Amino acid sequence: MTALAAPGWRALAAQQLTAAERAAAVAAVWAEARYNFAYWDRVRADWDSGLVANLKLATEPQSDLLFYRRLRRLLALLGDGRAAVIAPPSLRSRIARPPLLVSSVERRLFILDYAENDEMRVARPPRLGEILAVQGIPVETWIRDSVLPEVSAATPADRWQRAAGWMLQGDKGTTVHLLVRVPGAESRGLSVTRSLSLNDRWPLDPPAFATEWLPGGVAVVRIASLGDGEVVREIDRVFPDFTRVQGLVLDLRHATEGKTEYANQILARLTDRPFQPVRWRTPQYRAVFRAWNLGDSATTWYGAEAGTVAPREDHPAYGGPIAVLASSATAGAAEDLLAAFRAAGRGVIIGEPSAGSPGDVATFPLPKSWSVQFSVARHEAPDGTGFAGVGVKPDLLVIRTVNDLLAGTEPALDKAREYLRGGNGRQ
Repeated sequence: MTALAAPGWRALAAQQLTAAERAAAVAAVWAEARYNFAYWDRVRADWDSGLVANLKLATEPQSDLLFYRRLRRLLALLGDGRAAVIAPPSLRSRIARPPLLVSSVERRLFILDYAENDEMRVARPPRLGEILAVQGIPVETWIRDSVLPEVSAATPADRWQRAAGWMLQGDKGTTVHLLVRVPGAESRGLSVTRSLSLNDRWPLDPPAFATEWLPGGVAVVRIASLGDGEVVREIDRVFPDFTRVQGLVLDLRHATEGKTEYANQILARLTDRPFQPVRWRTPQYRAVFRAWNLGDSATTWYGAEAGTVAPREDHPAYGGPIAVLASSATAGAAEDLLAAFRAAGRGVIIGEPSAGSPGDVATFPLPKSWSVQFSVARHEAPDGTGFAGVGVKPDLLVIRTVNDLLAGTEPALDKAREYLRGGNGRQ
């Protein structure tokens, strides 16, 4: 358990869960996943051994914070990017990170931005500074040993990117020491405080919806969340009839959460023909099958009949060329949009394979206001092709390099503009 002893996670005196409650939480996570998780064919770990090991660990004296991290490790064995342990607010208030936006490019970690506070105005973290070490430990080793084992993700690329975003978490109010290098300058130390707790709004998230106009009548629509119907209403307000639009770029590179319903409503404005949405099915456990020595919920499914989604009639549809941008962080409902978009034949997908984490999520209660969530529905492309664990692959693979980052260029967006200039939209 080397990662659990990493610097910055000191033992906390306050403890809410008893040993019996910790054991009950572990057993509930095991049981709920065993009978409700939709992607058992992708699990490579021994789930039953995980139960035994974590029941034993639950008997040890420990802080709630240590138990939280151990439970995250157990859940990460599912390889589900939608899975999460949700701690109660009292514990979430004690887990924090500094207001730095960190991103991984070619597995190197860079500070992209920071939110200003009194400390940041003095420290002035260098934008585009590369993080070389955390608490004196090389950054790759720090992530590998202290962060990755607790990250729930379906693909290696998404797991690494998530780890980059979370790698500075620790006890609120403690200091994290970084070694940072700016191109053309010597490495220097940077000390910042973990000040923003998990209960606080993260100020560095991109807006859920944003638009930009490029020369030639090209509209760039950036969607970072499909979690609210407001994103659909924003598209309707900004584009009442698409008369100004000669080409459309739909940027889903930061879209991670949301509802498939909103994805379908967006696509229903980008075509004048009915289209097939993603298919779904969910495990259906039948206890009597055990008496008959037949397969249980791993091979028995319930799902709706495949249907179509009609174009929306409340606003005119857009029939011009479209390019959709995706990244290894594109997950959930945004992946459903990618799969349906491809099946509808409306344009090209440019960028990286998506996160491979589709599916509807259910939340299950644990003792003392704790809870856990994971995917309980299996989503597949309209033709039945699965993309969990592999992502929706782009038509044009474009991966941003460190040189692109330092030069301030966006090769995926450049490739989209090149495609749109060719007028290669198809419907």
